Parts: sequence; C-alpha cells; structure tokens
Amino acid sequence: MDRIRELINTLNKWAYEYYVLDNPSVPDREYDRLYDELKNLEEQTGRVDFDSPTKRVGGEPVKGFERHAHIARLYSLDKSVSYDELDAFFTRVKKVVSEPEYTVEYKFDGLTMCLTYDGGKFVRATTRGNGVEGEDVTAQCLTIKSFPLTINYKGTLEVQGEAVIRLSVLEEYNRTAKEQLKNARNAVAGAIRNLDPRITAERKPEILFYNVNYMSEGFLKTQSEHIDFLKQNGFKVFGFLRVCKNGEEVKSAIEEIDVSRKNLDVLTDGAVVKLNDCAAREDMGHTDKFPRWAMAYKFEAEENITTVKDVVWQVGRTGKLTPLAIVEPVELAGATVRKATLNNYGDVIRKDVKVGSKVLIRRSNEVIPEILTATEHAEGSVPVVKPDFCPDCGSKVVETGANIFCPNRLCRPRVIGKLEHFAQKDAMDIEGFSEATAGQLYDVLGVTNCSALYSLTAEELGRLDGFKDKKIANLLSAIEKSKIVPQEKFLFALGIDGVGKVAAKDLSKIYDLEGLAKADAEELCGLENIGEITAEAIVNWFKDGENSAEVQRLTDAGITFTKKQTASGGVFAGQFVVLTGTLENFKRSEAQKLIEENGGECQSSVTAKTTLVLAGEAAGSKLDKAKKLGVKIIDETEFKQILGI
Repeated sequence: MDRIRELINTLNKWAYEYYVLDNPSVPDREYDRLYDELKNLEEQTGRVDFDSPTKRVGGEPVKGFERHAHIARLYSLDKSVSYDELDAFFTRVKKVVSEPEYTVEYKFDGLTMCLTYDGGKFVRATTRGNGVEGEDVTAQCLTIKSFPLTINYKGTLEVQGEAVIRLSVLEEYNRTAKEQLKNARNAVAGAIRNLDPRITAERKPEILFYNVNYMSEGFLKTQSEHIDFLKQNGFKVFGFLRVCKNGEEVKSAIEEIDVSRKNLDVLTDGAVVKLNDCAAREDMGHTDKFPRWAMAYKFEAEENITTVKDVVWQVGRTGKLTPLAIVEPVELAGATVRKATLNNYGDVIRKDVKVGSKVLIRRSNEVIPEILTATEHAEGSVPVVKPDFCPDCGSKVVETGANIFCPNRLCRPRVIGKLEHFAQKDAMDIEGFSEATAGQLYDVLGVTNCSALYSLTAEELGRLDGFKDKKIANLLSAIEKSKIVPQEKFLFALGIDGVGKVAAKDLSKIYDLEGLAKADAEELCGLENIGEITAEAIVNWFKDGENSAEVQRLTDAGITFTKKQTASGGVFAGQFVVLTGTLENFKRSEAQKLIEENGGECQSSVTAKTTLVLAGEAAGSKLDKAKKLGVKIIDETEFKQILGI
C-alpha cells in the first residue's frame, strides 16, 4: 500500500470516529499532522484520490436523520499553528486588499450548526455535515433556548453558530449521570445528534452564534455588522470581538484570548481571524475547502498520546481509592505531564487501560489530565490489578457500586484530606493552613478530627517543624477567627459527598443544621440541585453517629453561624419565595434582587418552608408542587402591584 493511500484510509477512519460516531480515538494534533503530510504529498505528486479528506469539509450525516442542503455552503477554516503561518495569511490578504482590517474572535470547540429562518420565523436547524448538506436536527434544537423562534428580519436567512455545553453544566450533569460524559465536545455532539430530543434537553446545550451564512435581502458590510445583526435579532453571541488594523494587533488579540480562555466556562481551542470587509471577502474568494479571507489560529494541543508506566491507588478524604496512572512524560497544553487520573476501577476496565499501553489523555482547565481511552496495547501490556487492601493503612477495602473504599477513618490520607478540605478558603477559611500542616498535625500531635483544631495550644504547635512564635500566633488567630462562619461554608466544610459550594448554599437557604439532619431523601430530592445519590449521602452522613458527634464537638468549640442580612419591614418580609417560568418584564436575577431588597428570601425549589411562588410563562413542576402543597401563587402583574411599580 502506498503512503498516500495509507494516509487517506487512516484519516477517513479517524474522521468517521470523530464526526459520525462522536468517539475520537486520537487527539486533534495527531490528525492534523497526518493531514498536513497527505496535503504535501498531493501537492508534490498532483494526485488527489476521490475519497481524499482534503476534498471534504466534514463527516457525512449519520443515518436516522433526514439530510438537508444548505442554501449557501458552510466552509471550514484553514488553520495556522504559528505566527509564521499567520504572517503568510496576512501577506496573501494584502496582495488583494491594500489596507485590510481584521476581526478576532474565540474559536469554540463544539458542533457547528446552521439555523434557517423565513419570513421572520425559525424553519429548521441542521448540523454542518459535509458543508453542502447536513443533518436535520430541528426537533433537538427546539429544546435549546439560546436562539429566537421569531426575528425582525423578514427575508430568508441562514445563521451559523457553535453548539456547546458549558464545563460547569457538564460537571453538574456528571454528578448524577449513570454514564459519565468524558468531555464537553463529545457531550454536545451526542446531545444534538441524538434521535431522542429528551437527551438533548437533559444535557442543556446552547448555541453561540458568529456568522450570517446567507440572507436573501440586504447586505452586511463587515464582520462587525454580522455580530450586531445577530445581537439585534436576539441570537446569543459571545461577548468578545476585536477589530484590528494590522497583524500585530491581531497577535495581541490572540494572546489576550490565550490568557483569558483558561478561565472560561466554555471549551475553546483557538482564535478565528477574519477580514472585516465583506466586499473585500468577495474579491478574495474561496478554495474548494476554505475561504481565503479567514484563518483559524489553533493553540497548543490539549490532547496527546502517551504510554502508561504504572497505575497506583490514592486514598481521598472520603476513603475512596482512585487509580492514578504514571505515564511517560509528554507535552500537553504547554506543560509536561507525568500523571493522569482515572475515576475508578470500572473506568479502568471501560477504557481498556493497561500498564504498558498507549492512551489518549486530555488536559483542560489546568487540572490533572484525564485518560480518555487506550489507543494501542503492547505485547507486554499488563492489566491493572484491583486492590484488596488499602495501600496506606492495609485495611481490607470495601466495594460500593463502581467504587472501592478504605473503611478506616484514621487512615492517614483520609484524615489529611479531611483537615485540608475543612480549612480551605471556600470552607472555614483558616488562613495559613496547608496539606503539610495537616500532615504534621496527624503525625506529631495525633489530630484526627477537625474539631481538634479548636483545642490546639501554642505549646503543641511549637512541636511542629518550622513553627515559630509568629507562625503559631497567626495560625491560632486564624482558627479562632474561623469560628464565626456562614452556615453554607460550614456545611461545605463537613465534606459530605456531593455537597459542593452550590448545593451547600441552596441547602442553607432552606434548612438550619438541625433541620437538615432530620430531612429525608425524598424531601431533599425535591431541591433543584440535589439528586438521588447526593440526597442519600446527606441522610446517611447525618445518621452516622461519629459524624453527629463531630458536629456537636464543633458547635461546643464555639462555631456559630453569621446571620444573613435582609431588609426588615419590606413587602416580602418573612416570605420564602420561589421563582418559576419566564417573566416578561424582569430577568430572573432582577426579580430575585427586588424580593430580597424588600425583605424576602429566595429559594431554588418549593419545599414545606415555601410561602410564595412567583410564576411566569411556561412554569413547570415547581408550580405543580406549589399547588399540591397549597402555597400561595402570584403572577407578574400581582408581583408588580405588591412592589407598587
């Protein structure tokens, strides 16, 4: 088999896995490397086979969806990975346009969508497909609320955007999902290209729009006008657009994106540079695959392939044993990676990970990379052995579902993790407390409970390595200061499985600590951010005698909760209010602010404590539950009357 044919077969296989199966087996960088090799060979030989990926824009639509031809072709973008390649693009543009102006935007890593409108009404949604025709996913997209069903423009229109699932939404979904979604890109592709629209709704995708692909009447002069047109017609647009006069300004904008993208809640993999003048774009034209007037600048790969050298088991604060892969050092997103995580033993089996095998790893948001799947096994690859005993204390492990636990509460890493979590900024906020401090407290002073922190003395701390008078005084002062704390931070500090910062805040709006300890799982499941697993974890945590005793020791040590300041004497004073449905004249946040400014307290879900529900259009299960419980319900008109506005 000649090299060109070999490359075509390999790339087509990978494209099928990526575009059709939504299950890529190699990182983008590996695909791009072989693609570039094929492109160079074709240019050298003049040979382009009929099924070469260089002739394609994207993968074919999957069977089960109707095909739909786009009015105007949706082109892919040529790419650059260095400023030299970007400079070559600037040179080509200046041969046609003497004084070009450019725009720079984020390049989001999701699924490209095309929405059609006619006579001011939404008609159809399709994927990009092969650029000429895509899959009709109208039913799926009707579950998405980030685009309008009617617009001001009355001609025929195609708009282009990227379907994405926010990283925070993905994290929340995975907390209760039976099957974990491994990354946001695969999650949104699977959500949109799913025959059941209910699956789409459960994953909560959204679409960020960036281009008008076709309009039957009128003409937009610049990319800036494209964005303004989309905003004016009610499409969700990401709020970053830089207009640049030259290449240096473009590079500055790209560097700005490279820095800020690490704090985004959306997966990105680069920047998009476009010629701003649409008339000049017509002069530039297109190749068979790309517009000549645009270029994608891709950042360093966030996925790569490496070899597993060993798998060790780490014990967390809950006692859960987590497999950690030690891998051959590999560059990933600008860092040298030597470790990658797996969720549990079931994850090891599902991803077919073995010691000695090559694996695909992904790094995002500056966390420890995760192994996505094995890509190749060596002759000497060895299966990962499930432990029977805790690697730290030697206790016989227990299995609960897919997870393995050390049952010993006094196991060193469990205690250290518990102390560190308790003291962190988002919990009790004990300044100067670290993992190393927790380790010394365990090893030297025998501290095994968080409550013991409040009885530490200067004499005891003086026995710790590196602790002198000033450091001792600072730590004791920080511990004393932590005694007065908001209840939600204390609840988070307890380390109950599934109770993160958001859940702790929601729970604290509804329950005091005593009430939460008495709540049952069914009641807790009725809350917006609490699923069945977390509800059971809360109930079981408070049922545990040692946990209850620890809470008592903490309160005996002097921990008290700060009171939330609310307006007194307002029209909503003493009311516990739930908002549901869509309000015509207020954003949800605006209505909540008005309620709280007038003495009320807003809840996320209807409970026995709820006294009032403000119901807008399309109110759902919360309204039904309020009626069942006999809670007073008001509409937006009555809400405005109460406020006198």
